[in-house]
Amino acid sequence: MKKAQVILNVILVVAVIVLFFLYFSGGSKCGAANSCSANSNNIKDTSGAKHPRIAYVELDSLNNEVTFIKERKTELEGEQKDIENDYDNSYKQLEAEKNTFLKRGASITQPEAEAFQEKLIQQQQQVEADKQSRSQKLAEKGAKIMGDMQNTLKDFLNDYNKDKRYTYILATGTGLDYMFYKDSTLNITSDIVKGLNDKMNNPK
Repeated sequence: MKKAQVILNVILVVAVIVLFFLYFSGGSKCGAANSCSANSNNIKDTSGAKHPRIAYVELDSLNNEVTFIKERKTELEGEQKDIENDYDNSYKQLEAEKNTFLKRGASITQPEAEAFQEKLIQQQQQVEADKQSRSQKLAEKGAKIMGDMQNTLKDFLNDYNKDKRYTYILATGTGLDYMFYKDSTLNITSDIVKGLNDKMNNPK
């Protein structure tokens, strides 16, 4: 689950870097010969130069405060715990079978010992295979949930910013914070949390 969350954060941060690159590499082209459209999302400074309006969303807050994300996180963690418990219990059962067999002591024949060892190895391999298969399915489920959530967030932000009041809406989070300074007045996280919770609780 943590790995999937990190992947989502990395994707969002890469998108932020691309947006910055596109803006700063293309900004010099907005001169007299190539005038850029003056949308409502641009503001002017005292010299009349246009600047983009930027807002940011805290990913940590989304993870901790959006009900849908919290519920899915708890669900995935519960399934992961079940996998680990079943894995441990299977090995405990194999260990118990081995101890029971060894209690026979000197009465165990060579063919019986070899057959039991072969059977034990096969059972161990099956336990490992089962865990790997279940973990893979859980990882795929987690990736789908995050993909759906990312699409929901994107759609919500498009609707939230349909009046084009922001040129860019950036993402910030623990360990992935590339903004050295943040004006808290540009923090729209609470709006996004409330909006997403309303949207997910009332899909219609």
